[in-house]
Amino acid sequence: AFVSPFLSPQQIQLTDEKQEFNKRPTKAGRRSLSRSISQSSTDSYSSVCSDSSEDESTPRDKLQKTSMGLSDFCIKNIKQADFGRREIEIAQQEMPALMVLRKRAGGEKPLAGAKIVGCTHITAQTAVLIETLCALGAQCRWAACNIFSTQNAVAAALAEGGTSVFAWRGESEDDFWWCIDKCVGAETWQPNMILDDGGDLTHWIYKKYPALFKKTKGIVEESVTGVYRLYQLSKAGRLCVPAMNVNDSVTKQKFDNLYCCKESILDGLKRTTDIMFGGKQVVVCGYGEVGKGCCAALKALGAVVYVTEVDPICALQACMDGFRVIKLNEVVRQVDMVITCTGNKNVVGREHLDRMKNGCIVCNMGHSNTEIDLVSLRTAELRWERVRPQVDHVIWPDGKRIVLLAEGRLLNLSCSTVPSFVLSITATTQALALIELYNAPEGRYKQDVYLLPKKMDEYVANLHLPTFDAHLTELTDDQAKYLGISKHGPFKPNYYRSTQVHYSSHTNNTHI
Repeated sequence: AFVSPFLSPQQIQLTDEKQEFNKRPTKAGRRSLSRSISQSSTDSYSSVCSDSSEDESTPRDKLQKTSMGLSDFCIKNIKQADFGRREIEIAQQEMPALMVLRKRAGGEKPLAGAKIVGCTHITAQTAVLIETLCALGAQCRWAACNIFSTQNAVAAALAEGGTSVFAWRGESEDDFWWCIDKCVGAETWQPNMILDDGGDLTHWIYKKYPALFKKTKGIVEESVTGVYRLYQLSKAGRLCVPAMNVNDSVTKQKFDNLYCCKESILDGLKRTTDIMFGGKQVVVCGYGEVGKGCCAALKALGAVVYVTEVDPICALQACMDGFRVIKLNEVVRQVDMVITCTGNKNVVGREHLDRMKNGCIVCNMGHSNTEIDLVSLRTAELRWERVRPQVDHVIWPDGKRIVLLAEGRLLNLSCSTVPSFVLSITATTQALALIELYNAPEGRYKQDVYLLPKKMDEYVANLHLPTFDAHLTELTDDQAKYLGISKHGPFKPNYYRSTQVHYSSHTNNTHI
């Protein structure tokens, strides 16, 4: 039998596991569910993802085969597989916990029989997760949750390795849903587990293939958007299977959302605009973990940072961190940059965009392209000019222009890279959540949304500590008794969260 991942620190023994796109945006309708923030994947103009040299045609009608003769996939170019494999191998070096899970499984396959359909960013880092799931016994079919974030060479490497992948960088809206349908609607393959990032995959199954939920053991969801949708379904009594909320795990919020964005926001802005940050005036909309990371990075390089917030607790945190909390319309005429990271919609509206000064940069670090009101910019009087991949000038009749990055989609996923090590933390949490739901005895989880057990958070953190040669202090029996906890953890109560949860008043259950 598979050994439970919820082990004490003393049992953790680690040794050496140490395209250019459409020249102008189209008026295609928005997706019914937004793109996610999982801040769990990457994209860049590095060699592996820079596809500007490739044609923009869809590969949907292009028959390709792997070296083994397999053709159940749809990607840009299978010939890039060797290049993508090298990128995956590089990522593995910075994702120690997933590699440990592979070794620990040994001959035991905790996901044997699992058929996982996934919709996440397809990058070198998520490829390590996908191949880890396969090593643990699962069969996988995968689509991309973002039309700009797929690394084509990595998708080719996954396909060559036997994973059915349907994704390429620069998909159209129609391509996006077609790829998801190809993953889900296979005649000879039916999933029994779902790994989603943004809720689009779950939405599509509800819409087109609701009967699949009869054999589905659970959903693991990473993003703010997807989790919000799951809570809505649960509240309405329409959630058909148990769902695990990875987004609100401490290992996701405190590491992926904070540190990932702190390091990648500057990278994305530099690659697209070559801007100097010193002295620039910047508004960051939202001071959750993503906003905190963005503000810290910008402040460190000398930018003058303002914050907008609706939550008084987050607003007070911003004030005590040295940021002025304002309303966007108070400073929108003077700032050089506006960055959204709220998880909401229409945070930056046409009334704000009209008042921005010439050359103002507008971008999004939130989970979807709904934060900036792009529909209001696609009008006859405004002209769009593509100046480089992922960079558009939107030009007003008087000649004023704003610089819009990644068409309002997730900046770091579309325009830069994020640290593999941070993604290792989130990916390991996702893998353990899948193992937990798949192997849980009948009746443990009902048709509800569950938070991750705190012991799982601590286990994931423990797997990453050897990378830093960190040595934990152990409580004495007397100290543990004084605190009323086990000396091996968990050290935080189950209700402890790194951030406020605002999805609904619906009660959430957590099982240890």
